[in-house]
Amino acid sequence: MRDFSADHRWMSLNTATVRKQGDLAEIIEACARHGIRAIDPWREQVAAVGLDRAVRMVRDAGLELSGYCRGGMFVADAAHRMQARDDNRRAVDEAKALGAPCIVLVAGGLPQYSRAGSAASKDIAAARAQVEDGLAELLVYAREVNLPLAIEPLHPAYAADRACVNTTKQALDICDALDPKRTGLLGVALDVYHIWWDPEVLPQIARAGKDRLLAFHVCDWLVPTKDILNDRGMMGDGVIDIKSIRAAVEAQGFAGYSEIEIFSNDWWEKPVDEVLRTCIERHRSVV
Repeated sequence: MRDFSADHRWMSLNTATVRKQGDLAEIIEACARHGIRAIDPWREQVAAVGLDRAVRMVRDAGLELSGYCRGGMFVADAAHRMQARDDNRRAVDEAKALGAPCIVLVAGGLPQYSRAGSAASKDIAAARAQVEDGLAELLVYAREVNLPLAIEPLHPAYAADRACVNTTKQALDICDALDPKRTGLLGVALDVYHIWWDPEVLPQIARAGKDRLLAFHVCDWLVPTKDILNDRGMMGDGVIDIKSIRAAVEAQGFAGYSEIEIFSNDWWEKPVDEVLRTCIERHRSVV
């Protein structure tokens, strides 16, 4: 396992971590101040400054991307499925323009939560089938532009509203069904917040292998958690054994960025420089 204690060369900042402190331009400037060399921006942040400007800012700052957040939300009623398809193709195009190594995909839950205006349903089996269909269609487009798709399994608490793909095994089953030859264009983005609890996570990481491990995200799980979405912890403040999960990922040959992604009402209230200094210190000491 790589030694992160001396520097933060392999730390990436998911820009949601400081999304309340400034726009994408201000976040990039803050990263420059702290010697952070990679980011994973969110689509709404890119849209707010404009894609062309975002491309220039990333290039001019000499930044790399560890991913692009996010596509997915494949589940919709019949009237909204074309919207989902077109939106995901635009997301792929944006990721390609920005030079992202992959686009992170959150599958979507039940249709009424995944696509605004969709008719309500409680059929989660149908939702999961629709995710696989949507991914199969998007994979065809991803092959045309040569951009890898990274399925992010989310904690089961999000099954209804955000992602009905909830374990690494589920995500890899989809990968094996749609990309049996392991072309490198379909894999997983593993976030410790979502997978740390899973008793099968270590063997599933081994099953994934290097070619399916496209992104690795870190934060921590607080006890108690006040808000399942917006109360993630800074690494080291919670109960996740982050180093053991990173060791398992790197044992398969993953050598990319450890991407810090913290949705936190508490951390969003702190000055950006304090947040980034803390991220760097924790990346060196507990990631």
